[in-house]
Amino acid sequence: MSSNESIPIWQVDAFADRPFTGNPAAVCILENYPNDSWMQSVAAEINLSETSFLVPSGDINRFALRWFTPTTEVDLCGHATLAAAHIVLEQGLVNSDIPIRFQTRSGELTCTRAGTRITLDFPATAGTTRVDHAISRTVLDSLGIDDGEVLQAKFDLVVFARDSSVVEALAPNFNSLKQVQTRGVIVTALSQTSGVDFVSRFFAPRCGIDEDPVTGSAHCFLAPYWSERIGKTSLVGYQASSRGGTVHCEVLGERVRLTGNAVTVLEGRLLLSY
Repeated sequence: MSSNESIPIWQVDAFADRPFTGNPAAVCILENYPNDSWMQSVAAEINLSETSFLVPSGDINRFALRWFTPTTEVDLCGHATLAAAHIVLEQGLVNSDIPIRFQTRSGELTCTRAGTRITLDFPATAGTTRVDHAISRTVLDSLGIDDGEVLQAKFDLVVFARDSSVVEALAPNFNSLKQVQTRGVIVTALSQTSGVDFVSRFFAPRCGIDEDPVTGSAHCFLAPYWSERIGKTSLVGYQASSRGGTVHCEVLGERVRLTGNAVTVLEGRLLLSY
């Protein structure tokens, strides 16, 4: 491949209705997947919480999709899926009247335009197990929380805080938290704000992300968990990072629908070197 070949690359703020809020993700559309090390190097160079790589399958509205943090490939990512769907819709690469289908490490994920928003159909990841007391104490100490329940969900550890003010005030010791063997740590509580059901924050220093601004995959756990406790299937989650983002959730048995806005903030060309 010659050194002057390039592909378009976009940066999208996902779960955001205006630029510079929500969670930024990069989106690359490739003819086929190159070696994994090149994609990992691109994700490290871009240095956003996720870079998504799409390859059209040849069938209308179908793509292969993979997600990379700056340090590793992950099994499921909500905001980078939303960003990818936003780009293929915005660029006119799909029929907007039918679902977009992404083949991923978590199976087929579908995305549908819902007015000005996009709805993701994801697997629910409800269910927790207890963790060792020593791990629980390390997590709480790393977060600076005196008291809280720590459980293991499918991908992440989950900390249930006393109230939303605790979640919002967190200032973790990321060096300490990085020693905990987990993809990430979700901290959550019921909301005290009208129109929002629960709040959360998400920390993943082992994946090269100290704090992820808005984490769609975390809501695959949070939505069914809080749905059962609140007694409603349509919920609004707010991720209380410095950028902030709102995720509209609908729990449908073993599936969760996550709906949000996305905004393109940057378009450029990526020079190919593989």
